[in-house]
Amino acid sequence: MTPTAPPSPAPEGSPFDPALAEAGRIPALLVLWGLFVLSTTPFLGRLLQGETANLAQNVLYTIATAALLLQVWRGSVWAWRLTVAFSIFTGLVIFVVGMLTGTTAWMGWLVSAAGLGYVLLACCLLAIPSIRAFLDQRWAARAPSGRAAGERV
Repeated sequence: MTPTAPPSPAPEGSPFDPALAEAGRIPALLVLWGLFVLSTTPFLGRLLQGETANLAQNVLYTIATAALLLQVWRGSVWAWRLTVAFSIFTGLVIFVVGMLTGTTAWMGWLVSAAGLGYVLLACCLLAIPSIRAFLDQRWAARAPSGRAAGERV
């Protein structure tokens, strides 16, 4: 067994490692992009089939989703909390509906996979250290002067 060098400590008052935060930029972008794609695929699929019912509502929904995810990217803690909560709740509901539908139609399994995708991507926003370090760095940059720079969310 060879000894390994201890990891470099984070700067004083900072909960994240800057190198880890920089490594989390691409994974965070991919997770947010995945959430956007999962959210808009049903609308775009129906649009490609020529269904234009509720077009204005779906376009508004797509714009609102993009705005929320953009706020997460920019470092809004509240947008992150809403995104994680909506993704987990929506994923669980979609999974259950897919399982109920899957007993009679094969498309239910596809719907269940989409539900699991929502839950998985939300868990990525919560649990992958490089993504959290990247978001912590963004949050610290946006933090008002009253909030401690090292405070974790």
